[in-house]
Amino acid sequence: MSALVSVDYEVFGQVQGVFFRKYTEKEAARLGLVGWVRNTMRDTVEGQVQGPREAVEKMKSWLRITGSPMSRIDKATFSNEHDISTLEFTSFTTRY
Repeated sequence: MSALVSVDYEVFGQVQGVFFRKYTEKEAARLGLVGWVRNTMRDTVEGQVQGPREAVEKMKSWLRITGSPMSRIDKATFSNEHDISTLEFTSFTTRY
């Protein structure tokens, strides 16, 4: 079994009003990850993702490069990345 990791993220660009949170939820579920996503008052999207290291790396790449079909990603930042012994969430959800 792969080591579990947790990472916080924030995505900058045209990421609100383009279904970014919906597609983020869908991609996280496809990769078997847990965590959350939400819009910020800074017109960015932020959240936390947890799961096997390999899947988290794929999600980081998706957040950096792909996003939702109508989004424009200028940059994505990642912080507080660390190993965890158990998942802190049971699913991936949108927070409001």
